[in-house]
Amino acid sequence: MDLLPSFLSGRAQTGTGDGTALVDPTDGNILVRTSAEGLDLAAGLDFARTVGGPALRALGYAARAALLGQISDRLALRRDDWYRIARENAGNTKADAAIDIEGAIGTLKYFAKLGAALGNGTLLSDGGDIRLARDPNFLGRHIGVPAKGVAIQINAFNFPAWGLWGKAAVALLAGVPVLAKPATATAWLAQAMVADILAAGILPAGSLSLLCGAPGGLLDHVRCGDTIAFTGSAGTGRAIRRHPRVESEGIRVNIEADSLNAALLGPEGDAASFDGFVREVVREMTVKAGQKCTAIRRVLVPGPRARAVADAIAALLDGLAVGNPADPAVAMGPLVSKAQQADVEAGIAQLAAASPVAYRKSGALVEADPAKGAFVMPTLLSGDSDLVHDREVFGPVATIVPYAGRDEAFALARRGGGSLAASVFSADPDFLTDAAAALGDSHGRLLLVDPSVTDNQTGHGIVLPSLLHGGPGRAGDGAELGGLKGLWFYHQRTAVQGSAAILAKLAERQSRE
Repeated sequence: MDLLPSFLSGRAQTGTGDGTALVDPTDGNILVRTSAEGLDLAAGLDFARTVGGPALRALGYAARAALLGQISDRLALRRDDWYRIARENAGNTKADAAIDIEGAIGTLKYFAKLGAALGNGTLLSDGGDIRLARDPNFLGRHIGVPAKGVAIQINAFNFPAWGLWGKAAVALLAGVPVLAKPATATAWLAQAMVADILAAGILPAGSLSLLCGAPGGLLDHVRCGDTIAFTGSAGTGRAIRRHPRVESEGIRVNIEADSLNAALLGPEGDAASFDGFVREVVREMTVKAGQKCTAIRRVLVPGPRARAVADAIAALLDGLAVGNPADPAVAMGPLVSKAQQADVEAGIAQLAAASPVAYRKSGALVEADPAKGAFVMPTLLSGDSDLVHDREVFGPVATIVPYAGRDEAFALARRGGGSLAASVFSADPDFLTDAAAALGDSHGRLLLVDPSVTDNQTGHGIVLPSLLHGGPGRAGDGAELGGLKGLWFYHQRTAVQGSAAILAKLAERQSRE
């Protein structure tokens, strides 16, 4: 079986050896193979730095934004191909694939529109002039200068499209060339998309590179000016930060790691909040088979309502069809691999030792063989333990944790040690605003849902390009997207001092704020 090629030094390159098999998690069949063995990674990075970077930076923000718009339009033409690959390689239902694929296309469009408004400057603006001395002619200002290295972007298996283009859109708009490293298990979609965009000739040579397969010594070749953005496990994130070359070169690193996100039901017990809360928990347990960094893992509820919440969640899960994602009736497909299946089942067993299983869906799979596929049935546990706040089980699993009052509720949410997102459902404005103040330092994003937005809020797990995505503590302490705020990761904020005339001339190169 042919190996998927990588794209380095401006051309397609195929690794050597047998490579790693990418499989269909529904039936276990091998789809393609990939290998990075034997590829010259140092040369690939140098080509991006010396060819791709200068070509991008020669363009202004608006011109680079126009390229993002072209990429978005091009990807939209082959939606059917992307949906098929997402189903075959990741076990995605059509709804699951839409979050990934339409999220990627939409994020590119968003940054294309945002960048167009910046004009064709080549430097970011950060405020106006600051008087520095008695002489009004001597001034200072802060500017943003694009990094002169490569944006090395290492993505997780669960969002091969959105993860790729969400990161790449920001770096390319900033004028920084990208070397993307998709997770091997689901690399096919990212590889196919990049191959299509490169074939279309939209981007300058060297602007976008892709490495398929184990990264080997990639980080051995980083240099001052490069950046690393990583999504994945906390352990791998720590290893990246501690890499000798990363440390010695002072490489800027952004980490989005595993996160024990919580959903919190307020104590007052109104029906609208209850129903919206239950629907949101079920959605987060089952979308992408629970394989989302933002998924709800801890379900915090008033003690007297714990049983009612568990019963309501179970009732919705009972009606859920699990099986072959090619069947339109199926709402949840398999996990990404047999290895992931084994890890999730082991995690459930660990949690169940302290927090018993309150519900586990039963019944036959739809058009799928459980012996061949990587399926895990939705599982709800109940009870508080240290492990619930420490062990993330990356699948269709959540734990109900009862609380006795608002102070305990907020304390339980904070026990995740730093999370990407928390949702709070309540009809009490004071409870919602108290939650924001109590949880803001330990969460990257807070979704506050009162009855007026229950039916039209975007969802606990949906990441929006206009808002920052990241979280403190165990979540990695990183931040991506966020509109113009996201661009600053790829810029050096520099304080410039000089005469009014010189700063006025410098302003001609700056973007419009």
